[in-house]
Amino acid sequence: MPTADAIPPSLEELEDALDELESAEDFLNFFGVAFDPAVVHVNRLHILQRFHDYLDDAGEPPAAPAARFAAYATLLTRAYQDFVASDARTEKVFRVFHMHEPRTVNVGLDELLAGRPQAPEAAADSHAS
Repeated sequence: MPTADAIPPSLEELEDALDELESAEDFLNFFGVAFDPAVVHVNRLHILQRFHDYLDDAGEPPAAPAARFAAYATLLTRAYQDFVASDARTEKVFRVFHMHEPRTVNVGLDELLAGRPQAPEAAADSHAS
């Protein structure tokens, strides 16, 4: 965990510092989260997306800069740990991992029959009327 003097003293400075972060490693270093580079290399986007999801689920962040920093550090640590103990396919952070799950689709017989091409004599009968 960073020292107290490394935590930005205002929310504006904290937000400015966050805007400068570009990579998963930047975020992990900024919040003082110890990490294995091999885990981050394979899961960087998944870790950041999970962190974002945790932020969304957490609701309104604390108003004090140090408390907000600590809350963000906790959520980022949790996101990183998810991928230390598991993998991207198991965690299914991104929608693409849900696309191959079994789905149930109900199609009515009338819909199937409505899309069926008409036989030539049936088409002629309908034009004769």
